[in-house]
Amino acid sequence: MRNECVRWRIYFASSPKRLGTKEFMVRRPELPAYLQEGFILPYNRADAARFHVLAGIAAASFAAWSVWHFQPLLILAVLAGCPAYYFFPFTENRRPRLGANQYGLFIDGFGLIAWRSISDISLVTYSVRTLEMEELHIKLGKPVQSALLADWRRLPIWRLLMRLPWQMGHDNIVRINLQPFAPPADQVHRTIHRMWKFYR
Repeated sequence: MRNECVRWRIYFASSPKRLGTKEFMVRRPELPAYLQEGFILPYNRADAARFHVLAGIAAASFAAWSVWHFQPLLILAVLAGCPAYYFFPFTENRRPRLGANQYGLFIDGFGLIAWRSISDISLVTYSVRTLEMEELHIKLGKPVQSALLADWRRLPIWRLLMRLPWQMGHDNIVRINLQPFAPPADQVHRTIHRMWKFYR
């Protein structure tokens, strides 16, 4: 965690009120605030309820099993504990998951993508059963190893199976589900797209 904070101080010039770091960018009054300071997005606090409910069920089931040794209770504890582990990042609502500034676009667990390495940024909406999902698609113009100013895809072992905010296939497109973030998806897309146009 300490190394990650150092990386943030090097690559991000965010508001000192939020991160406790000094600003690296010279303020220019004619520019919008998000271009002067950059921006960061943690997960929405409301999504932490998924973890708390599942963790509560797992803990209660395991406690009951330890008393009565009723095998289905242990199975229930495991079935609830595994998704609770997966959703644990939702409880870290102060940890930056997505952000951008003059250096590039930051994605937690992925790295810092240089603006010039991005060929397109689009907002894609699709339906899964009755749910409408919105994704930010970041199309890279070069191989991912060359596109990253900092590669943070090597995660600690205990975080390997936890939820990440991104997915990437063989088409060189990084997909970010915007549902867990508080701002509307179109606002996130519009802000990042403007910063990409300005800095690339």
